Amino acid sequence: MSSDHARVVNFGAGPSALPLSVLEEAQKGLVNFNGTGIGIAELSHRSKEFQAFLDHFEQNIRTQLDVPPTHRILFTQGGGTGQFAAVVLNLLARHRLLHPTATAEETVLDYVVTGSWSKKAAEEARRLTGGVATVRTVVDSRVYSKDGKAFDNIPPHAEFAFSPAPALIYYCENETVDGVEFSHDAHSPAAFPFARLPQPGALVPLVADYSSSFMCRPIPRLADHAVIYAGAQKNIGPAGLTILIVRQDCIVDVDAAAKLGAPPVPLTLSYKTLADSGSLHNTPAVLPIYMAGLVLERMKAHGGLPHYEELNRRKAQKLYAVVHEGEQKGVFRRKVQQGSESWMNAVFEVLGEGAEKRFLEGAEKEGMKGLKGHRSVGGIRVSLYNAITDQEVDKLIAYMTQFMGEAEKSS
Repeated sequence: MSSDHARVVNFGAGPSALPLSVLEEAQKGLVNFNGTGIGIAELSHRSKEFQAFLDHFEQNIRTQLDVPPTHRILFTQGGGTGQFAAVVLNLLARHRLLHPTATAEETVLDYVVTGSWSKKAAEEARRLTGGVATVRTVVDSRVYSKDGKAFDNIPPHAEFAFSPAPALIYYCENETVDGVEFSHDAHSPAAFPFARLPQPGALVPLVADYSSSFMCRPIPRLADHAVIYAGAQKNIGPAGLTILIVRQDCIVDVDAAAKLGAPPVPLTLSYKTLADSGSLHNTPAVLPIYMAGLVLERMKAHGGLPHYEELNRRKAQKLYAVVHEGEQKGVFRRKVQQGSESWMNAVFEVLGEGAEKRFLEGAEKEGMKGLKGHRSVGGIRVSLYNAITDQEVDKLIAYMTQFMGEAEKSS
């Protein structure tokens, strides 16, 4: 790996850090992809060379995540925000084909709201389904927050009351803005309550937004999901690529459903269109697919998800330990209740007038950027995606420790 690049540590939430070795390999591919004499950004998406790369990329995801044959892997564009609409429209089509005479009151979409992104997803569903379906909030974590306003927790399992036969159940696995994540420990009270899902043994229409935690660890109960989607721009690539894992029974004839009264689905949002065309209905995000493919190859060479799960656990644990230390000293304050903290996006406040500004400026002088919290909530946000190394986290911790010492001296 070259060391002559004037690069800083990028703790930004997305587009996020990518491995330098991948960026250097991508440079070569931009000029000459796999010996074709054509750069990847110029290469036809219909070429046999790109098709071979796409097939290998798909297989890499299937193998590393252990995706069963009951699910298709599809590639599209529009990010997680595009899927807010796509999942609603495709699963309403599925529901209409299963229940041709269902009324709007009988067509229920369940939303678990634990942060800014799941709130936006529910709002989009309401915008799209007026007079067609009923959007219902299963649980809103703000009710269980310290101040009744913040998204700072995963609610108790007993509060999750799903509808008996919903057309869709949505949750966001990791809330990038608020730093809240369902626990990785299946026995934790902050894990997703799979046991409370309706219709045990049935094909439940469970949808999960994994945009900011995709490929950071194995996906719990992957086979029990109807749709999993993720924007690539957090852990595995640049912005522009959206990855879908869709159970076969959710790939339906949306035009047939529309004739029965379901909302029409644009072809570019239809899962059947994507599946029938091998994700090549229109020109895909060729360059982001290429770079994400390089990242997946690198992940495999480093030991795959077991390696990254352990790496990400270690990074999060030591960062939260220093936040806790700073909290005891009155320098930092955590924003998320214990047990609900995100591995990928750690959020906290720096206490004292002007302290946050000094913290950010000092970090930048030390070559660390992207630490400012989302504009809607403020504070500090440290994004610990796969490309962030142990050594880079240690550098931040050393700075935080130094900052605490200086704060104590001046107090």
